Amino acid sequence: MELVAIDLQDKPAWYKDKVYAQGTVPSLEHDSEVRGESLDLIRYIDSNFDGPALLPEDAAKRQFADELFASANAFTKALYSPLLSHAAVSDEVVAALDKLEADLSKFDDGPFFLGQFSLADVAYVTILERVQIYYSHLRNYDIAQGRSNLQEFIDEMNKIEAYAQTKNDPLFLLDLAKNHLKIA
Repeated sequence: MELVAIDLQDKPAWYKDKVYAQGTVPSLEHDSEVRGESLDLIRYIDSNFDGPALLPEDAAKRQFADELFASANAFTKALYSPLLSHAAVSDEVVAALDKLEADLSKFDDGPFFLGQFSLADVAYVTILERVQIYYSHLRNYDIAQGRSNLQEFIDEMNKIEAYAQTKNDPLFLLDLAKNHLKIA
């Protein structure tokens, strides 16, 4: 497997020409097919590679996972919109984070969305990693303050070595926010 970093603001021409015509990242080439879209990729990887299943057999948990996947883009938009428009923390941000706090308490057999670690956690953790840094440094707002389930989720995710290895340097993310996304 080869991991290639792509500058989202200045993608090389070869990426769209040779890798993924839609131009979005991430993408994955497997069995001579290239796939993209983060949520689709994590499901594909879970279904096509060895390792423990990251979606439980329990029907209620699978249904809730589908609901979380369906709302991931709206959640991302709710948290990024005020940042991109240089606005203060909005009621929409607070509501989205409060809903996430409630979602994290739906199952009581662990600190994750479905109780135990799952694809739902993978889908949300990078969004949360970034907005936690952005809101903390750029809006002086702690997204986990008063949200014990969210704080526990973040703490437990940070204990997972495979995730910890993929985390970005917060200063890199702040530079990305300020210089590329024009968030300030």
